[in-house]
Amino acid sequence: MQSLGIHHIGLAVADLDDAIETYTALLGGTLEHREIVADQGAEAASLLFGVSRVELLAPTGEDTPVGRFLAKRGPGMHHVAYEVDDIGVVLAELASAGAELIDTVPRLGLFGLQVAFIHPDAVHGVLTEVVALARLT
Repeated sequence: MQSLGIHHIGLAVADLDDAIETYTALLGGTLEHREIVADQGAEAASLLFGVSRVELLAPTGEDTPVGRFLAKRGPGMHHVAYEVDDIGVVLAELASAGAELIDTVPRLGLFGLQVAFIHPDAVHGVLTEVVALARLT
């Protein structure tokens, strides 16, 4: 897989407003965007730190991926996202290499971008996301 770099680091939080306040006041982040990603059961906020991005994720319910993550592990690092040119090609390459994919086709992510997740077992215990800057329509 050819990555263009890290797109963002995703952090699971229990209270999105509180986390935004912490990351802006203490660490100097700037709120870039906030939205509910309904099909993922999360409310997400993107914060910029210079040219780097952190995505804060709060569950919209207990029985959602982020809700289950928080119940099991507590707040903290949730995933690492890598920017790619062509998500379809990358998913095919990953599948061909034997990587366990959570998503075999892209789904809608924050900003309306195409995203797909790779199972943590395929990447040494780290939930991994690939992000294409082309928007899903």
